[in-house]
Amino acid sequence: MCLRLQKAGGFPGHRQKLCDRKAVMFLMDKSFVIPISRRDFMKLVGLGTVGMMAGASEGSAEAAPEPVGASGEGLPTILTADVCVCGGGPAGAAAAITAAKNGKKTVLVERGIALGGLATMGCVYPCMPTFAYDSDTPYINELNERMTRKGHKVLLGIETDTFYGGGAGQYIPEVLMEVYDEMCEAYGVTVLYYASVVGAETGGGEISSCVVHTLEGLAKIQAKVFIDATGDAALSRFAGVPHEKGSAKTGRNQPMSFRFEMGGIDENKAYNFFTKKLKDTWSQLPPPHFEFAKWKKTEEFFKGGVARGELAQDDILYIQAFTIAGKDNTMSMNCPEMPPLDFSATDAVSYSKAVAFGRKMMRRLAGFFIKNIPGFEKAYISREASVLGVRESWRIRGKYYMTDKEYTEARHFPDAVARTAYPIDIHDVNLDLSKKLKKGEYYEIPYRALVTNEYSNLIVAGRCISASFAAQASVRIQPTCMSMGEAAGIAAAWGLDRGIPVNEIKWEEIPAEKRSYVSNSPIAASG
Repeated sequence: MCLRLQKAGGFPGHRQKLCDRKAVMFLMDKSFVIPISRRDFMKLVGLGTVGMMAGASEGSAEAAPEPVGASGEGLPTILTADVCVCGGGPAGAAAAITAAKNGKKTVLVERGIALGGLATMGCVYPCMPTFAYDSDTPYINELNERMTRKGHKVLLGIETDTFYGGGAGQYIPEVLMEVYDEMCEAYGVTVLYYASVVGAETGGGEISSCVVHTLEGLAKIQAKVFIDATGDAALSRFAGVPHEKGSAKTGRNQPMSFRFEMGGIDENKAYNFFTKKLKDTWSQLPPPHFEFAKWKKTEEFFKGGVARGELAQDDILYIQAFTIAGKDNTMSMNCPEMPPLDFSATDAVSYSKAVAFGRKMMRRLAGFFIKNIPGFEKAYISREASVLGVRESWRIRGKYYMTDKEYTEARHFPDAVARTAYPIDIHDVNLDLSKKLKKGEYYEIPYRALVTNEYSNLIVAGRCISASFAAQASVRIQPTCMSMGEAAGIAAAWGLDRGIPVNEIKWEEIPAEKRSYVSNSPIAASG
């Protein structure tokens, strides 16, 4: 077959430059067709990626062009606050709730109509584990306790030789939405739903307001401290903070997913099919812990669907499904995954095309499951995600820039705000890009990666912190984002109470009892 090389960023019709560290460039028009198979092309890309991981840093990536956002001039002020948090996903909700819990008047801006981000609107559950013991910070513990009081105990991972540590949890999304609303109400967070950040008002090294698009039109929110938890570094980009996107080697973002749920499944029957008929050892536990995936022992089963014309080749690039504790006869589909060569998470037109493409993939997968997997005979699509699953888009360049070395060398920091051992998980190519840390090992995320040199009242939390493409592939999981958001909320309140700019706060100097995370490693203790 021929591979149509799609652009990795920019605007339709422009040429896209793909280059490696040695500046070997290929200039290709968006519609240029090269007679090479996808598999062979991915192998070529993989060679460059291995070289990057072997010793090259992604620090040489150039900052992306600055988007043009609204200035805020002449717009009405819709809300004022001590702390304004932009983005209500795992990091943003944690930041807003924690800041309010620490006595600060807090506004939380969310472009959807539910908090939780991908955990609720994106059908991304369960959370991936940190593989690091004692990684759950107080906010996560409180969230889990509140879920339990609702009668929905959070399903945590059962420790095995390959699964260990904390940070994993499966949350029923509808209950999680309710708990987030109740936490915001309990601590006094003002949530502005259906509002998107579209600009920033700046001056004197501070952000004075963020510009939001609401159902009433454009308006601005004034605050003393801003926390960018948009995932796309939207507020930071509009304020002119240096930033980058995608891989420095390929120019591409990680691929996006379009997740969905299927109901009406006889889970035990499906489990028996995979474990007994296909001799699959992927899932060692029966329902409610059952999952299946496409890998070496099931690959031929899914390839058969392609051979019969029931599936397209793209449909089987990545297949995974989980049972959902508390939702009987229902499974969460961690697929389809859109081809990274065809779609970009940082291009508005491409993102929109990915929605339609992904929905077709979803329908084909569901039809294949119903026809070919015993237990799925009466199954149906019970829910579609309302947002695409974006793993990586834009990232800031802050005071400290994390690279793959943090993970591979298990680095610790005196100003650490969280710990994790989650692998460098890059879906772009099927390569083992890093060693897996040994049981008990972990690395830490420094507070300095959450703040910038440019603005004294800006903190960034979540998957858009200051990190390379490879480093971001590890820090991006939901529990780690929650802990970063919690630290951001604490730092914002601490700085306001003492008149300290948040980008000058030394996390390690905050009393241990007031911090959400305290590094106890000898390396961190010695500074």
